[in-house]
Amino acid sequence: MSIKRRRWRILLVAAGLLVTTSAGHAQISAQTPKPAQIDRNGVLILIRSSLLALDQANKTGNYTVLRDIGAPGFQSNSAARLGEIFAKLRNDNLDLSGVAVIDPQLNLLPQIEVNGLMRMAGFFPSVPSQVNFDLTFAPVNGQWRLFGISVSIGQSGPVAPEPPSPPAAQKQPAPGNAKQPAPNAAKQPAPAKSAPAIKLAPPENKSTDSLQPK
Repeated sequence: MSIKRRRWRILLVAAGLLVTTSAGHAQISAQTPKPAQIDRNGVLILIRSSLLALDQANKTGNYTVLRDIGAPGFQSNSAARLGEIFAKLRNDNLDLSGVAVIDPQLNLLPQIEVNGLMRMAGFFPSVPSQVNFDLTFAPVNGQWRLFGISVSIGQSGPVAPEPPSPPAAQKQPAPGNAKQPAPNAAKQPAPAKSAPAIKLAPPENKSTDSLQPK
C-alpha cells in the first residue's frame, strides 16, 4: 500500500471516530433536562392557578375543577380519588390563598425533562409556615396543563432572638474620685449575636401530599 493510500485510510478512520463521538454527545444531551422557554408571567400563572385550584378543592371538597384543568394523564384520576389523595391537607385546614399575593421563590427553574414534561419547584414564604411545591406540566394543544402536583408545609425560618435586657444601673463614684467598685455590681450583658441568614431552600417538611398520574 502506498503512502498516499495509507494517509486516506487514516483520515477516514478519524472521520468515523468523529461521527461516532458526535452521535454519542447528542444522545447524552438529549437525556439532559434543558431550560424551558417561558417568561416570568407564564410561570406565575401556572403556579398560582394550580395551587389556588387545589385550595378551592380542599375548602369545598369538590375536586372536579382541579381535575378538569389537568392534562389527560392527570384526568385519569377521578374527583373522588383526588379527594382521597389530598385528604390530609383538607383535614389540616391548610389555607393556600396567600399564594395569590406572595411571590414564589424557585429553587428549580422551569426545565423540560427527558419525557417532554415541564417541571418547576420552589416555595411561598409565609408566617408561621411556608408552602413548598413541585409541579409538572404536559403540553396539550399548545398549552401547558397540570400533570403532577406535590405540596408540603415547612417552617418559614429561624425565629429572631429576644432583645437583650437593659444594663443594670451603676452607682455613682465616691467623693474624691475614689475608685470604689460597688459590691455585687452587675456585669454588662454581652452583645446579642445576630440571627443566622435564612437560606432560600425549603426546610424539612412536616406533611406532604403529592400526586402523579397513574
